[in-house]
Amino acid sequence: MNNNYKLIKILLFIFAINWLNAQKLNPVKLSGKIETIPRAGEVVNLIISADLDDGWHIWGIHNVPDGPVATSIETLDEKIEKSGIAQEPTPIVKFDEGFEIDIPYHEKSLDFTFPVLLKGGLNPGKTELSVSVGYQTCSVKGICLPPKTIDLTIPLTIEAGAPRINKMIFIQNDGISSAITSPIDVAINEGIFAFILLSLSMGFLALLTPCVFPMIPITVSFFTHQGEKDNSNSFKQAFTYTIGIVATFSILGLLLAVTLGASGANQLAANPWINLFIGGLFVYFAMSLFGMYEIQLPESLRQFSLKQENRGGYVGTLFMAFTFTLTSFTCTVQFVGLLLVAASQGQWFWPLVGMIIFSTAFATPFFFLALFPQYLAKMPQSGGWLNSVKVVMGFLEMAAAFKFFSNADLVWNWGFFTHTSVLATWTIITILTGFYILGKIRLPHDSHLEAISVPRLMVSMFFLTFGLYLGTGLIGQPIHGLIISYLPPDLNAKSKISTELDIDHEEYLWYQSLEDGLERARESGDPVFIDFTGYTCTNCRWMETNIFPHPEVKKRFEKFVLVKLYTDGGENYKEKREYEIERFGTAALPYYVLLTPEDDVIAEFPGMTRNLDEFILFLDKAL
Repeated sequence: MNNNYKLIKILLFIFAINWLNAQKLNPVKLSGKIETIPRAGEVVNLIISADLDDGWHIWGIHNVPDGPVATSIETLDEKIEKSGIAQEPTPIVKFDEGFEIDIPYHEKSLDFTFPVLLKGGLNPGKTELSVSVGYQTCSVKGICLPPKTIDLTIPLTIEAGAPRINKMIFIQNDGISSAITSPIDVAINEGIFAFILLSLSMGFLALLTPCVFPMIPITVSFFTHQGEKDNSNSFKQAFTYTIGIVATFSILGLLLAVTLGASGANQLAANPWINLFIGGLFVYFAMSLFGMYEIQLPESLRQFSLKQENRGGYVGTLFMAFTFTLTSFTCTVQFVGLLLVAASQGQWFWPLVGMIIFSTAFATPFFFLALFPQYLAKMPQSGGWLNSVKVVMGFLEMAAAFKFFSNADLVWNWGFFTHTSVLATWTIITILTGFYILGKIRLPHDSHLEAISVPRLMVSMFFLTFGLYLGTGLIGQPIHGLIISYLPPDLNAKSKISTELDIDHEEYLWYQSLEDGLERARESGDPVFIDFTGYTCTNCRWMETNIFPHPEVKKRFEKFVLVKLYTDGGENYKEKREYEIERFGTAALPYYVLLTPEDDVIAEFPGMTRNLDEFILFLDKAL
């Protein structure tokens, strides 16, 4: 009886196939496109789109058992040097009664991604690629059509220029190879509005990075002083400051990319001489706010500025904008670095548009921050309490100066502006600020306080409490939160083992050489975690003190070979910096990469994050 039943099923199946063929049924429609405009010699993703009629499905590409015919994508086109492994969306896996096994399949509409490496000698212009797609279609009623192969012709436009190094390799995602596609590449492919939206978003997000906060008191104190001038135009000063930030970000960044390469802006911001200059400039401003002297242009320049309708004031404002740009580059390079890589490789339009949009969003809040204190300074009877505000800002500028002095110290290895000495200086400055607000310290332009107002009392309590909190760090208590990222790393918590590796925070074994790390990984079979970092990188310190010590991160770090590569100083830092740019297409710090022991890329993680779960999911991709 069973044999007769099976024979009937087979006959019905053959009849159905013949009937469907007679009807020339075609439940699958295929099309193809290129994801981006590549250059000859680059890896590009081919997108194969499949639209299925309702009630029909095709089998998946990977992990399809024997019996059903798996979907396949192949090419023998002479324009292609090498092809990767096709990617598919997450398939539906269900038990199939006809084959009596679990089979992955797809239905409705979906896209397959097929990475290919173009040959290096292709001429720029329009051409085509030929791709063959093999598949088998089945219905929900258990009827399957014979396997079919469709040849697709996909239009291809090749851009002129040498192949970009960061686009010449395949990356791996869950074992499947793909072309490298950055968020900027995706936005450019989607159009100008998507690119503008990305640039705006990154500009506003950059305001949350640690490098921005020291510029808040500096901006307030500078424009408070500007507002005291009778002939100053508050709106024009704030607008000039904002335009100065946008111009220096855009012009300086692109010029440095062309002259010094993709990391040019980062090199300038990390330069010890630049850091000494900025630190000295903040001390100079602080002394002026304390009342030691008035900052004035030389007489000859003052006379010139009067003739030029007080343009000297605007020159100072533009100089402050330039200072702002230098102090912020190391924290904004996550987005800017990708644009500068493109600029260093000969592209101009997208980097220029991106830099202008990004810096406009980044500078907009500082327009209002520059405008507000100037109007306060022009209010009647503002002299006494406004002078106190200026002095407090002077204390904060003095504290910020030591951050930049410590940056130079780290690069030159003086050992003077250490974690302990800077923390002690900040503790003293903060406590002195609290006593000043209480009226216990008087400076040249201060008026005598008959009584302490409630706001003064509350602000003094904040500074005194914060000063005592910083002081606990001098007796061994950990300092948490944002403040620790501004301090130099605590070298007392690090014991050197050799020139190639060290123990960091007495818990992590870090290799300072990628070659040594990979050799160790091949011995152990563990994946490699690369931390591209910098001595002067504030975001790097934040990650190291707020994310790395978390128990869930530490538990995962035990399963990695850890490699730390400094790109702004130390041994072979230039080679490490070029390696980051050439292989990963960015000069961002921090930048994290997971590698297999065979040196294949598993995943990349750009920049700082405050989302612990996001970082843990990144680590889990290799585990």
